[in-house]
Amino acid sequence: MYFAALLARTEDGWEASDTELDNVETLSDLTDLAREAAAEISENYDDTVLVFIEQEDAWFGVVRIDGEEDPRIFVSNGAAASRSAYGEILLTDEMLGRDPDDGTDDLDALDLDGTEDGESEAGEAEPDGADAGGDAVPAGALGDTEILSDLGVPEKDLLGLVSGDALNEIADILGAAEVLETVR
Repeated sequence: MYFAALLARTEDGWEASDTELDNVETLSDLTDLAREAAAEISENYDDTVLVFIEQEDAWFGVVRIDGEEDPRIFVSNGAAASRSAYGEILLTDEMLGRDPDDGTDDLDALDLDGTEDGESEAGEAEPDGADAGGDAVPAGALGDTEILSDLGVPEKDLLGLVSGDALNEIADILGAAEVLETVR
């Protein structure tokens, strides 16, 4: 089960809205959704917007968007997120240390040997933590560990959050626990 919410920092404090991810297929879609939702909440387009995504106790992710800047991303457990449709959206080539121009064709669902991506020649699924290309995705935290430092959540504290209440703990530090609870 997934939970997703958007927090926008306004002049009056944090505002939260429930976020539906059904039509989100890419990080760009997620970024656009966050910017549109923030525009509905606040007239100041440069406000900080946070997207919280979690899959029960498996992993959580935070996407931060500041105006027109590129999104900053943190994922608590890369391997767990790689097994999730929403997690895959957050795991960028840059975050995984991959070259996006390595010549592979992501649109082709079949490997040259006729098996589907993520499946061995014997028809078995790749081991947990392997992405569609067979590369291992680290089980630990990935991305921008300083994503919330200027908001009061230093790297050390962010990396220490592994429980199912991680997003609530972050919201509490931000002073947004009550608004987040309203959309839970």
